Parts: sequence; structure tokens; C-alpha cells
Amino acid sequence: MNWQKIIPVAVAVCTLLAGSDTSRGEKQGSSESVPNVVTKDIQKGIEKHIEEQSRLGEGYFKLPFDEGELRLKLVRVHTEYLANLGPRRHFACVDLANIDGDVYDVDFFLAGDPGAMNVTETTIHKVNGQPRYVWEQKRDKTWHRVSVKKAPPSLLGVITGRDEFEFIYRATLPKLTDNARMWIPMPTTDSFQTVKVKSIKAPGQQKVLQEHEHGNSILFLTLGPEDSGKTVELRFQIQRIDKGVYAAQTLTPEQYLNPERLVPANAKFRSIAEKVVVGKKGDLVRARALYDHVIERMRYMKFGSGWGKGDAVYACDARTGNCSDFHSYFIALSRSVGIPARFGIGAAIPSERNEGGIDGYHCWAEFYTDGRWWPIDITEGDKCSSLSTYFFGHHPANRIELSRGRDLIVDPAPASGPINFLAYPVLEINGNPTKVKVEFSFNRNTP
Repeated sequence: MNWQKIIPVAVAVCTLLAGSDTSRGEKQGSSESVPNVVTKDIQKGIEKHIEEQSRLGEGYFKLPFDEGELRLKLVRVHTEYLANLGPRRHFACVDLANIDGDVYDVDFFLAGDPGAMNVTETTIHKVNGQPRYVWEQKRDKTWHRVSVKKAPPSLLGVITGRDEFEFIYRATLPKLTDNARMWIPMPTTDSFQTVKVKSIKAPGQQKVLQEHEHGNSILFLTLGPEDSGKTVELRFQIQRIDKGVYAAQTLTPEQYLNPERLVPANAKFRSIAEKVVVGKKGDLVRARALYDHVIERMRYMKFGSGWGKGDAVYACDARTGNCSDFHSYFIALSRSVGIPARFGIGAAIPSERNEGGIDGYHCWAEFYTDGRWWPIDITEGDKCSSLSTYFFGHHPANRIELSRGRDLIVDPAPASGPINFLAYPVLEINGNPTKVKVEFSFNRNTP
């Protein structure tokens, strides 16, 4: 629990309300008893308010903002920040999503008894995890709101807007004792990234294959013993914008309810997911609950055997793993309660420097609701709690998507069957899978 946030907010709200006529409570000496209030009472009060206002707003909670009007839907109530500030005075913090996918952290101040609470003030605190104001403590120990125009240091590491860089993909072949075949991802242009192939330096015979179900391009190499120890180097020029919620480009999102080899459908996933989403209204709220559940249940840890395969069963049982395991678990849970979800993989480009190596692949997921895909990144949200809201509905500009989907089918196909997911190369020597040394690096275009 983040007491550093809770305490300033509670004190600040008390200070802000102290000067208003409606915050003075009962007259001194009044014999009227004040009901005891618990956080569940406050949660019910704010949820009732949002539901009533959404009914009046034709399904949306409408809120004035920047000379316009937001049309919002409830994502979650921050139960950890609910606070009783004094007699009949309460505070609630709520995440609401606009129709364009932006998430707003809204502070509500309430007055009244359980079952009869009224909202007295509503303010937008954060937009996509970035605060519009912060709490500042004065010399007299009171707390006051201070407006901020730029993201705080806690958001360093995320480039919003636009990024441009050269991405270098290198793979060093091991000793090839027989004929070999190799499959390497080729990033493709879409609405969020523009890809230009600068060069392909590779031994053997080359062919670009198309994987049709998910729209991937794959470089296929036919190799021999004479290619042992040689280097494959691909260079791509990438222009990328941050990825927010976007309209579905496929008419059959239901295909992403289907199980995969390492993301199966089973009774355990269904049981867990149903418990997590019980009482939640709408797929957006349910998906956020599952997102939070994965963060709470799992630890990011590359230890032992079994991690890194995107095995949802392993992730569920071990409760540890890397990004592939986190997101496979989320996808399995989402699908089990009827929310289409899919997998993507690539690399996160460092924001604090403009060149150098990249620490391996990175992966993420998307889920579908109300005609739109919502990009999420649970492991990044888990690593920095201040970014958890941003990564529910956004991917930053400083990354590259190499491929998408699981169980990829291409022709020619590996002897081992459909490709689990594709970031590092798949190499088979005489039909036997073999590891390859891989290095990613980048050079950012700077003014």
C-alpha cells in the first residue's frame, strides 16, 4: 500500500474541505450520531454515482475537460485509496476510460452517510498515469494542489508521441553439422510503425514467407555446414508512434477466443477468471480486473526451467516468469470469460540513451471490447506502479513489433510444428531445434 500517496491525499482533502460551508459537519454539541463508515460504503457510494450519471449520459459518465466533454466508462475504483476524512466526509479515486482509450484518474470528494452519499467535487488528477497536479506540503503542514504540465520523473522510460531509430538484428550461427533451415521475423508496417528494410546480410538461400493468419513476414534461410559460425544481420529503419486504443481491423475478433498449444482453455483458468471478475460490469472493467490480478499474483522472475515459453499453465502454477508468461496467463484468463485477446512480441527501445544494445525481446498483449483493441503491457505496469494505468491501453513509441500471434503456420514449416512465437530465430539442423546467439541493438535518429 502506498501510504506516501494516501496520507497527503487524505490530509489535503481535509484541508481543502475545511473552508467550505458543506464540510463543517454537525453543529458543535449536536447529539445526532454519525454512522460508522467503512471503505465498502464509500465504494458503493461512488459506484452508484457513476452508474446514475452514466445512465443520464446515455451510457457514458460525462465530464467537462479542456473546453470539451469526456465520455467515460468505469475501469476501476482504487479501493486502496478510499478514505473516510471525518464525519460524513469521504474521498475516492477512480479510473475512467474515454472513448479514445485515454484513461483518467479522477478524484471524487463525497459527503453523507452510507447509502446516501453525494459527490461534492470532481477533479481529474491524472491522464494516462501522468498527473495534472501534485500535492505540496506547506510550512504550516497543510497540503495543497500544484499544477504540473510535464510528466514527472517516474514516467521516464516511456517516449510518447513519436520515435525514430535504426534497429539491428544479429544472429550468429552455431556449428552446422548437416543441412539446416532458419526462420527469422521481419517486422511489417502497420498503423503505428513504418518499417524500411535497409539491408539483409545472410548466408544460404533466402526467401520471404507470409504467415497469413496474423499477417507476419518471415525470412526463411536454407543453410549448410559451410555456413557454420556465420552472422545474419538485418537492419531496419523504424518510425513509430505511441499505440493507443484503436478500431478493430478484423471482422472476426472471435478467432482470438480460440486456445493455443501453450495457452489452452481449461476449467482452472475459467474458475480463476470468474472469481476475479465477479460483480464486474462490462468487459473493460473485467479486463482491468484481470490485468490487476496478474500483477498481484505473479512475480517477474527468470529462474529455473519452464519460464520464457509463454506457457499459461506454467505461469498460473509457478506464479513467476517473464513477459511472455505474464501475458499468456492474461490471455488465457481473458478468453475464458469471453474477452478476445492476442499476443505480440518485439523489443523495447531504451529511452535514456540513443544507441547501444537492447536487453532481449519484449512482449505484450491486446484485448478486444466494444469494437476496439486495447494494447496492454502488464510487466511494465508491474515494474513501475505509477505506469500501471498508462500501460492499460497504451504502448509507447520506443518499441518495435517483430511479429504477432502464436502457433504460426508457414510453408515451409519447421519439423517441430507451428512456431510458438517468433522474436529469436527458429533454427533446425536436420530437423532438430538448435539455439542461436542473438543480439539486438539500435541507433536513434536525433535532431
